[in-house]
Amino acid sequence: MILRDGALYDPDLDRFFLDLPLSGVPSRHSLRAYAYDVAVWVRFLAAACGKHVWAAGREDVAGFHRARRREDAGTRISAASWNRAVAALEKLYRWGEAEGLVAQTPFTHRAIWRRGHAGGRGRMTGRNDAYERAAKRADVRFATLEDYRLFRDVGLRGLTLDGGERPGARDRNGARNALFAELLVTTGLRLEEASSLFAAELAGLAPAAAADRQVWLELPQGLTKGERGRRVLIPRRFVQQLLPYLAVERASAVTKFQARSGWRAIERPIFARAIDPGSRVRLRDGGSVSMDALTPDERGRLVLCAEDGAPAEPAALWLTEVGQPVRPNSWEAVFARASRRCAEAGRPIRISPHQLRHTFAVHMLAMLIQHRLAEASPSAGPMAGYRELLGDPLQQVQRLLGHASLATTYIYLDHIASRADTVDAAVEELLALLPARPRA
Repeated sequence: MILRDGALYDPDLDRFFLDLPLSGVPSRHSLRAYAYDVAVWVRFLAAACGKHVWAAGREDVAGFHRARRREDAGTRISAASWNRAVAALEKLYRWGEAEGLVAQTPFTHRAIWRRGHAGGRGRMTGRNDAYERAAKRADVRFATLEDYRLFRDVGLRGLTLDGGERPGARDRNGARNALFAELLVTTGLRLEEASSLFAAELAGLAPAAAADRQVWLELPQGLTKGERGRRVLIPRRFVQQLLPYLAVERASAVTKFQARSGWRAIERPIFARAIDPGSRVRLRDGGSVSMDALTPDERGRLVLCAEDGAPAEPAALWLTEVGQPVRPNSWEAVFARASRRCAEAGRPIRISPHQLRHTFAVHMLAMLIQHRLAEASPSAGPMAGYRELLGDPLQQVQRLLGHASLATTYIYLDHIASRADTVDAAVEELLALLPARPRA
């Protein structure tokens, strides 16, 4: 909801946000982005035009464009950000038309002809004139493994450049923060996915990790983007590093949680007796709920109880010093602080949690292609060989990252070029596989 002077700005606008999940915007991140863009628009209308949201006209869109796209470089947004805002406002006023709140949208449209797919019939469609031509680029920022190690040790752990303890440094959560970064860079999990894991889900992997190099972790539908669910590979090394955290640092946080009745600080806690990983959560007051049905927010509110029903500990894997679940936005602050620490040490390395997902994707794809080149059969036909060399690694990375479309995964191919060692090896082996040119 959007507030003005502490009160609800407009109840109809609030209904629009409530209806968004039924209008093709189910993602929590998309909802947040829509709310931000609408809030900026509402603030502009009030400050610059003295108008309410349902009274906006085409001249206001033009003024908004000047304010957002033609101001000084420090405040000017990109064409892509502008187009995102237009998409949000377009949906808002289309909804307003359907609800009878506005007679027409403040945007102008023109008819354009769109060609059908695979030879199908084309159709006329209306295009919002407010959209700008935005350069389409693969927005991938990833770290080299050398930069990542430095960021982990100096930024997150608080060590010096040579690996020693910093004089006077005190970072009680350095080991936890570095472990969280290891999870992101070795699995490609999204920030919200990694933040919302249960301790029981990871602890349950220990027996399998003792025998295998990697173990599969089932991500329930409610935890993943688009509620598609998927399996990710967890390295044995990570599970081995996690066990001391569970036994010492997390256990200490749980003790403080119990001493302070920490469950009272959790808004609308959900009390449970037990978690059956991959199956159901048994609630304290009877009944159970499927793991697939729990959202990340609900996972953060889950509190496990003792046999007598007393609240005992949060179900979340990652806890603060006093036992409260670490929220996703807190990790953003942790990584920003670590980036500043690297800069102070003379190494200006900036890494965000999502950047580690890109790092995993680029390096994993590069290694998979390298392995496929080594295993490729020279007798395969051109198309079969192409699918063998690229198709399978791309599909593997697609599944690990949880991309709905393979086209999204393709963007990482462009960034493998920075892996000079992989590219050089790939070119040499590819040339060896190609048949020699026939002589004239």
